[in-house]
Amino acid sequence: MKLFTLRGVLLCCGLMTLLFTTGCQRQQEQITLRMAHTLDQEHVVHKAMVYMAERLEHYSAGQMHIQIYSGGQLGSERELIELLQIGSLALTKVSASPLEGFVPKMQVFSVPYVFRDSAHLWAVLNGSIGQDLLNSMQKARLHGLGYYDAGSRSFYTTNKAVHQPADLKGLKFRVPNSQTAVQMVQTLGGAATPVDWGELYTALQQGVVDGAENNPPSFYLSRHYELSKYYSLDEHTSVPDVILMSLPVWESLNAQQQGWVQQAMNDSVRYQRELWQEASDDALAKVKAAGVEVIYPDKAAFAAAVKPLHQSLKGTEVGDLMAEIALIQAETAGASND
Repeated sequence: MKLFTLRGVLLCCGLMTLLFTTGCQRQQEQITLRMAHTLDQEHVVHKAMVYMAERLEHYSAGQMHIQIYSGGQLGSERELIELLQIGSLALTKVSASPLEGFVPKMQVFSVPYVFRDSAHLWAVLNGSIGQDLLNSMQKARLHGLGYYDAGSRSFYTTNKAVHQPADLKGLKFRVPNSQTAVQMVQTLGGAATPVDWGELYTALQQGVVDGAENNPPSFYLSRHYELSKYYSLDEHTSVPDVILMSLPVWESLNAQQQGWVQQAMNDSVRYQRELWQEASDDALAKVKAAGVEVIYPDKAAFAAAVKPLHQSLKGTEVGDLMAEIALIQAETAGASND
């Protein structure tokens, strides 16, 4: 249990001006951008952030720096987003799922089986839809810099293997703070319980939940495989990580400084994607070696089971976005046959 969070310091101790006055601090032309996330330092996302910091120092000739706080030191993903909104933190990484509470269209990433494969996902993220979603962050006082690969999310369980949708019935699953993720699990017959990522190991240990869902690197680095001996690769959602900057901090930079930040971000995206597949394969090998049964279920059965969720979104803003994405899917499939 954390003895205090940054929020506690800000609200209870009144040390905001001393500890984390702003996400962007200037001293003799030096700018330090404070960046925080909830992952382990061995995670490829953290490694990509370190690379981003190195590239920013390079582009700015040492004028700009990034100071990284890992492992949820400064709070949960939602708390980090709120710190960005008030300018008390400069940068963070969040899963796209909880962003639907700030920008409703982000719900599309929590809808299962919207994307056919990784190539389709990245065709969307690198195109106008992906950029429009980043731009939409501004109304929440956030500036979207880009996306990191987070693979596909799959179910893992402590005491019961999941081979088909019916196997989820009666099981309690941790999901991100996303109403759509809750609906997905419920549609499949399970019970969904939002739990902060940092509290999930204990929740699995104490039986508060019977399982959760995430990508292979997160499953391994969180050590959840120590408690969850079944990993069913149904790959129901492809939820990218989003790198966000505080809009007040972004607007405090001049155009050249903004350009340096974006260049460093773009470099780190390419670097992170290079690392991702290797990390995913390595994680699967390690959890298998630790005794986890990795299951390769029929994805078509899961996709069919969540069709009612797709139907319920028809005629909505998210449903319209799903239709746009389906057209890109057709273009991607057509291009691959040339």
